[in-house]
Amino acid sequence: MHQVKIIGDSKNYSVGKIIGLGRNYLDHIRELGNKVPERAVIFCKPASSLLADGGMIEIPGYSNDCHHELELALLVGKRGKHIQEKSSLEHLAGYAVALDLTLRDTQSELKSAGLPWEIAKGFDTSCPLSDFTAIEKVSNPNNLELCLKVNGEIRQQGNTAQMMRSVEQIIAELSTFFTLETGDIILTGTPAGVSRIKPGDHLEGTIEGVGSLQVSVA
Repeated sequence: MHQVKIIGDSKNYSVGKIIGLGRNYLDHIRELGNKVPERAVIFCKPASSLLADGGMIEIPGYSNDCHHELELALLVGKRGKHIQEKSSLEHLAGYAVALDLTLRDTQSELKSAGLPWEIAKGFDTSCPLSDFTAIEKVSNPNNLELCLKVNGEIRQQGNTAQMMRSVEQIIAELSTFFTLETGDIILTGTPAGVSRIKPGDHLEGTIEGVGSLQVSVA
């Protein structure tokens, strides 16, 4: 069983679903040439995709184009279904820094064939994740600076204020499709600047008031 924790809290959370939200930053939609969606683009990663801070990313041999995507992660602390926006934050326990690694070549091949693309998103080590910061320590999750450096060079920089859907809207919308359970993790989308990573690269992601994450590519 995969578990995560909140900094300063002895409680561990057993991870259930990892729900990813695609196309939530307009600049990222444009850089990939995608259409602006009318409703949330949703996918899931298995808990086995998690990689702890300091870990090593292992790119599968069936891909030659693995992209980094820096994201704010949400930890569900209270079960809910059909959650209202006004009470949505009551269902969270914490925030973390995450990477949603994507095998872009594999994803493109599967999408063009009209097939599901979980193997492009859910491979082992595809979800590097920092420890969580308690929700009460972050006053406004919808106005946080994000930055990702690869080998010391800035690749991604943005603010959660650029999200098409706020954290509250994300929780409310996802809860109409899935019952959100304690230990579930939500990935909120990535700003522009995604690009290929390769063996030997060192990645450092930071989110203002939340924390940092450092991983390398094996």
